Amino acid sequence: MDFSQELITTLHTISVDGDELEKSLMENTVERPVSLVLPMLYEEIKKPALSNIIDNLNKAKYIKEVVVALCAKDKEEYQDVVNYFSRLNLSKIIVWCNGYKVQEVLTSLKERGMDVTSFAGKGMDVWIALGIASLDSYAIILHDADIVNYEPKIPMKLLFPIVEPNLDFFFNKGYYARIDTINDRVMYGRVFRLFLRPLIESFAEVVSIHRYQLGLIRYFRSFKYALSGEMAMTSNLALNIRIPCDWGLEIGLLAEVHRNVAIKRVCQVDLGIYQHKHHGMNLLDRMCEDILCTLLRVSTEEHGLKISRTMLMSLQVAYRRIAQDAIRQYYADAIFNSLKYDRNLEELMVDKFAEVIRKAGNKYLYEPYRRQIPDWLRALSAMPKLRERLQNATLLDLEEVKLTP
Repeated sequence: MDFSQELITTLHTISVDGDELEKSLMENTVERPVSLVLPMLYEEIKKPALSNIIDNLNKAKYIKEVVVALCAKDKEEYQDVVNYFSRLNLSKIIVWCNGYKVQEVLTSLKERGMDVTSFAGKGMDVWIALGIASLDSYAIILHDADIVNYEPKIPMKLLFPIVEPNLDFFFNKGYYARIDTINDRVMYGRVFRLFLRPLIESFAEVVSIHRYQLGLIRYFRSFKYALSGEMAMTSNLALNIRIPCDWGLEIGLLAEVHRNVAIKRVCQVDLGIYQHKHHGMNLLDRMCEDILCTLLRVSTEEHGLKISRTMLMSLQVAYRRIAQDAIRQYYADAIFNSLKYDRNLEELMVDKFAEVIRKAGNKYLYEPYRRQIPDWLRALSAMPKLRERLQNATLLDLEEVKLTP
């Protein structure tokens, strides 16, 4: 069993006692209350994963409030989701992030010189929900609504190192193996396995040749699954980080944590084997493009790295070699564990990802600046009661939507 430690403290699942975790959380959250932020689309209520999540959250008595960050196209969808969450016994607030009342508050913020109305998507929904959740919480859990094999230990593991006074971490990132061991018996997580991880390794090689020593890259390398959407943080940290509004969200958040928090206050925790929805092949190009551009941007921001066409060509060549080496390793692992492994498909994906590096890299040279949602501290300097106004707008939405029998 792996129990090694690197730059980031790693909390391994060796002999975790769920009952002891829960007992400790019940005690510690009295003085350090906790909220859970759950970003979701309307379609999630039609899938079994969310139902299972709610069933398990009903057991999490240590959570003070669940903040659902919803993107819905109209009032009918919003009402459907409110009705759906009536079976969640915890205190909850369903935020219609793209609804009229919330957007009206954000328009008022624009009139004070800070415009966030052009942002949309998961990043914006998370930003709104983090602001509301931070009002009454010491710590915030954040995870997606599509986790198929959700179980009670997931929020416990994410939260424990944040609220346990003897540990007192500020940020905890979940990691896991994206493997279907029951039905397909296939390795997933290709964007991380075949793109981001080899990209970071090749980035480290290339920048060292150009005489750069990037602490940020060593930091990224230490995360076992940097693209996971499962994490926990203190509310104070949530107010200090900028949020990307594209598929670079997770890697951008890690960069913001690096910028704001000492390494010794950052950890990652083993969440076991994970199953959630898989993205279609057509979406992977966009995901990888956003991830690459985010990596280039944060490296320039933190270390003054000069991105050139020559460096990007070197990066593409190094990436292809390292990714192909990784395929051989995953193939061996799959054979050993009796998993299905389409080696040809993975090789084709590496070719596809290498082309993304060329295209996205050239695009970055012409447009290196990508907007992020400013941190909450800046927003509060423009409108001190912004969080309360967003909360009140949501409460008005809830009042207008009467639960149907």
